[in-house]
Amino acid sequence: MSALDTEVLLAGGYTLLMLAVGLGLDWLARVTHNRSSAYRTAGFSYHPDHDHWICPEGEHLWPHEYDHERRLVRYRAKAHVCNGCPVKERCTDSDRGREIVRALDPWPHSEAGRFHRGLALVPVGLAALILVVTAVRHPVAEDLAALAALAGLTALTARRLSGAFRATPANFPAPSPSQGLRLRRNSRTTWGWDR
Repeated sequence: MSALDTEVLLAGGYTLLMLAVGLGLDWLARVTHNRSSAYRTAGFSYHPDHDHWICPEGEHLWPHEYDHERRLVRYRAKAHVCNGCPVKERCTDSDRGREIVRALDPWPHSEAGRFHRGLALVPVGLAALILVVTAVRHPVAEDLAALAALAGLTALTARRLSGAFRATPANFPAPSPSQGLRLRRNSRTTWGWDR
């Protein structure tokens, strides 16, 4: 049995590094999303049985708006209650009452989750490309066997990360004037964007 070529060993190591980077990006995005959600609702508790939030002072935030396009629910407390609250300065600066936004989709199925999964798939795709190029350059049986094992691991990683893409269609909302973009009519294209 002959030893594996040095280039094959390096390609294998780099492939494992790229797979670790892809999985690390996915994990980091999930943790960041969960931490961000917990920060926005710190001190508030959600009660799914009646679909409302309760603030630390015991007041209720009821659904105020369902944004079907962005797949969000906005909850708001009554303005007169928040404006008379002794801890208002630490809670909100709005005179219309405290607002909490809750996404209807879980993390991997949301637009942010899909974006981060796509970003995590890039190093996995690069790992696959490295394996293919190395296999073409070194068509020796032992080298090909090692590369095939790594290709199987790469395929499993890609399948795991691409699950959110297969499960949900891309449904990114178009920018609206409320996001600071103004639609303008353009003679060359149907629509253009003004900044």
